[in-house]
Amino acid sequence: MLALVVAFLVLSGAGVGWWLYERLDGNIRTDTRTENELRKYEAERPVPVVRDAQNILLIGSDNRGGKGNGKYGRDTGTQRSDTTILLHLQAGGKSATAVSIPRDLMVDIPACTGADGKRGTARFAQFNWAFEFGGPACTIRTVEKLTGIRVDHHMIVDFSGFKKMVNAVGGVEVCLKEAIDDGEAHLELPAGRQVLHGEQALGFVRARYSIGDGSDTERIGRQQEFLGALVKKLQSNGVLLNPTRLYPVLDAATSSLTTDPGLNSLKDLYDLATGMRHIPRDKIRFLTIPRQPYTYNRNRDELVQPDADRLFRQLRLDHSVPVARAVAHASGDDPKGGTSTPYKGTTAAHDMCE
Repeated sequence: MLALVVAFLVLSGAGVGWWLYERLDGNIRTDTRTENELRKYEAERPVPVVRDAQNILLIGSDNRGGKGNGKYGRDTGTQRSDTTILLHLQAGGKSATAVSIPRDLMVDIPACTGADGKRGTARFAQFNWAFEFGGPACTIRTVEKLTGIRVDHHMIVDFSGFKKMVNAVGGVEVCLKEAIDDGEAHLELPAGRQVLHGEQALGFVRARYSIGDGSDTERIGRQQEFLGALVKKLQSNGVLLNPTRLYPVLDAATSSLTTDPGLNSLKDLYDLATGMRHIPRDKIRFLTIPRQPYTYNRNRDELVQPDADRLFRQLRLDHSVPVARAVAHASGDDPKGGTSTPYKGTTAAHDMCE
């Protein structure tokens, strides 16, 4: 988003600006099917509480049926939301909070219409099945049912776009406490400080079974720290103020996006980005919904209550959500509706190599 702000200014003042603008604008794909499907369920959707605050659902598509994508895990021939983040932009551009929703979280999935036009039945299942059952519309309805938060917009990002973005910024630095050898992620890395580029970066954020305790929760933590490092790299002058590096970033970002009609142009994204450009790095927060192993299957997750509902209420009311790397989950409210103990997470100001 920050890159889009500078890009708009750069392109508007360049001799070939309009041609570049048109090309980047044409990269963005529009998802009208989801908007049409959501209209059918308007009566059951949450009502926005705070004016000017926005909630955007970011979906990383796990398209294992496509060419080359099966290499990142078991090729099931189906499509699920491998990574889902609810991004809350506080009114007035004060902060941005990105909340990861574990793919294995057990949730109530409503009856959804599939790509074949057939309506399924409501069920209690792991979260990432919602995308497989009914695409983005089903995922959005599931998130809204879970959180009580109105989703204003959505974006779907594919694998290739992520790789291109990392390559366009010149790679992202990570520090590994131990070597990684993950056959499913096709990833082999030595311990220590190193810069990861596209293919390696994707393997790193998707690797699970060979790192740490093998949980999806720990993988989400790595994804959050990596995204924070990517934001820092994007904010650097070496990218934003260098047109030769900025355009590849923008091309990668826009060509990987599928959005709702409200965000389907470069100008729409620019308008959104202008509200984020002054947010300090320590106010760009990444955290995970409070979760614990599911009672009936420890390979799945369930919410930790009342912590999860407290988090959802804070976001609905547009309150600031503090995070701390060493805290397991929040507990206790303050009189203003905040939490007295931070949620486990990180910020874009955190250095992965500290």
